[in-house]
Amino acid sequence: MASGVKVTDEVIAVFNDMKVRKAQANEDEKRRRKKAILFCLSSDLKNIVLDDGKEILQGDLGTTVQDPYQHFVKMLPPDDCRYALYDATYETKETKKEDLVFIFWAPDSAPLKSKMIYASSKDAIKRKFEGIKHEWQVNGLEDLKDRHTLAEKLGGSSVITLEGSPL
Repeated sequence: MASGVKVTDEVIAVFNDMKVRKAQANEDEKRRRKKAILFCLSSDLKNIVLDDGKEILQGDLGTTVQDPYQHFVKMLPPDDCRYALYDATYETKETKKEDLVFIFWAPDSAPLKSKMIYASSKDAIKRKFEGIKHEWQVNGLEDLKDRHTLAEKLGGSSVITLEGSPL
C-alpha cells in the first residue's frame, strides 16, 4: 500500500552523493562526505526529508566520533521511526568493501500510526535509492546494539572487520 508520500530532491541528492564515491575528491570533499544520515517524514506527513542534524560526516571520524556504528545507533530516536543510510566499511577474508545499507528503524515503542505511515512510505524512498545491496528493518536497540548483526547483514561469517575493528 503506497502512502502518497514524496521523497524530496534533497534526500535524493544526499543518496546520490553517498553512492558515488569520487576517486579524485579532495580532502575537504572527503571530510564532508556522509558516513550516515537519518531521514524522517515532514511535519505534514507528505514528504520524506533530511532529519536535521542527524548525520555523521567522514571528517568526524577519529575526532568527534570514535566508533561510527555506535554513534549511529545513538542517533536513532527511541520512540519514533526513521529511515537511514549507513556507509559501512568492512573487510572480508578476500577484500575490503564499502556498501550502503538502507535501514528502516521502527522501534516497538513507536506509535502505531507512525509505524504504519513509515511502513507504507518505505517503497517510495527505496525506489529512489537504486542500487542498494543491503536492507535492514530494525525494531529495537537489541537488534542493532551488536556490530555482529550488521556484519551478518553485509556478508555473514566472511566479514572479519567492521569500521576497522575486528569482530
